[in-house]
Amino acid sequence: MSKLFSSITIKDLTLKNRFVMAPMCMYSTKGDGHLTPFHFLHYNTRAVGGVGLIIVEATAVEPRGRITHNDLGIWDDAFIDGFKQLTSEVKSNGAKIGIQLAHAGRKADLPGEEIIAASPIRFNDHYQVPKEMTKEDIHTVIKCFKDAALRAKLADFDIIEIHAAHGYLINQFLSPLTNKRTDEYGGSIENRARILVEIVKAVREVWSKEKPLMVRVSAMDFKEGGNTVNDIIEIIKLIKDDVDIIDCSTGGVVSDAKINAYPGYQVKYAEEIKKATGLLTVAGGLVTTPEMASEIIDNERSDMLFLGRVLLREPYFVLNAAKKLNVDYSWPFQYVRGK
Repeated sequence: MSKLFSSITIKDLTLKNRFVMAPMCMYSTKGDGHLTPFHFLHYNTRAVGGVGLIIVEATAVEPRGRITHNDLGIWDDAFIDGFKQLTSEVKSNGAKIGIQLAHAGRKADLPGEEIIAASPIRFNDHYQVPKEMTKEDIHTVIKCFKDAALRAKLADFDIIEIHAAHGYLINQFLSPLTNKRTDEYGGSIENRARILVEIVKAVREVWSKEKPLMVRVSAMDFKEGGNTVNDIIEIIKLIKDDVDIIDCSTGGVVSDAKINAYPGYQVKYAEEIKKATGLLTVAGGLVTTPEMASEIIDNERSDMLFLGRVLLREPYFVLNAAKKLNVDYSWPFQYVRGK
């Protein structure tokens, strides 16, 4: 049987298979950051469809950290009950569930609101010039991540993912293309990674060591002068004692990056990171066939596989993949007639 359908235990979390639903923004709140009926349908459908771990989309740790006004939020205790209902439903439908804690930084498209970043460089002509963060701003954001992690715990999430990829705030500090600071949060790799190190440690103060913590990274900036996978490996080594899983993506930090995207184009970075750090990894990137998914896991190129847009097209991809790979996999009893 393909290892795709084997269980994996990470700290106190056991996943029934290696399929992970990648966090994908739905931009579907009513402007208040709260879950809507759409979100419950969206995530529960993928749970019924057999996904082992569902990661809820980028959820802002403070209002100015949203990508748009229609993003999910977790900056207040008022969000806990809604998320607790979601986690309960998803688990009852057979999946485990995590949440991606995020801050958009300079990629916040919030007309009329002040946005912040490592340095006062806008993403492109569509976006505002952000305010360069003071040390007080940095400490505020770190506390926002810590408070959000506590709310995630109270809402019964199984795992937290810290979003340090795709050109959002933490990534803006990590990349020399967007971080031009001259204080202790800029310059060397250690300095650029300082905010990530401090966020991880703050989250761990409220998120038990017995519970898994994941960080999503952009393994390549795809522009000269930006981070390469070797730089990211050095950054990961600074947090590896407090982190269990690295979710390996790429790009997003600058608008003119040259990315050659092909099926599985990001998998090699997960493979390199896994080998160099010894941490568990999640790989993906235009993986759309059961055969390709199986090859990645069976050959131990990564420990888990994230699926994104393919799950938007095929919510039951996992169940159909089992059939295609001749795996006798359990279906929800309500759907067994269709098996």
